[in-house]
Amino acid sequence: MSWILPIGPLLASNRLAKQTGYFWKEDPTCLTWLDQQPAHSVIYVAFGSFTLMDRNQFHELAIGLELTNRPFLWVVRADMVDEMNNNYLTGYMNRIHERGRIVGWAPQQLVLNHPSVACFVSHCGWNSVLEGVSSGLPFMCWPYFADQFINQGYVSDVWKTGLEFGKDESGIISRYEIKNKVEQLLEDKECKVRAAELKEKVKIAVRRGGHSDINLNSFIDWIQE
Repeated sequence: MSWILPIGPLLASNRLAKQTGYFWKEDPTCLTWLDQQPAHSVIYVAFGSFTLMDRNQFHELAIGLELTNRPFLWVVRADMVDEMNNNYLTGYMNRIHERGRIVGWAPQQLVLNHPSVACFVSHCGWNSVLEGVSSGLPFMCWPYFADQFINQGYVSDVWKTGLEFGKDESGIISRYEIKNKVEQLLEDKECKVRAAELKEKVKIAVRRGGHSDINLNSFIDWIQE
């Protein structure tokens, strides 16, 4: 007999535990910055380990975040943008002041579960999707390659817990698209409710007696036969 037994999400049970196994060193100071922000106010932006971005798109994203007039935490890997201009980032942060924070890498599960975070701008890698869903956050979807586009479809079209950005005729997601879509997402109360409901479904699935727990035990029983 052929079985397909869906299990998960498989996340660390202790969200306060130190996460290891990343290529980049996490910057825990961003958590202190989050502590100083109002509840449900911060836009968290992170594109995983492999997403690359040209300078034009990077600048549009930077200005789009600025135009929202909301606090944001943005993960910018050292290798994410070709020929990164550090002077640009310095000038940008001088203009933003304390309203925004840029780090090279963040303790993502802790960030996503922080009470000040309002939404997740994500590349929709599967791990990030599971972490965001388990945290009850709405998504702004920015897929880069491979299965990320399928994952984005689940978020925006099936679960309806997020929105996708649209590109202009030159293939760029403009600063105004970023500003407007983020505002649309954060004003969508029904989307927030669906995200919270999905979080509860995840918790039920993985607890003892839930679908995921039953399937995992069935798999263990099968391999022990």
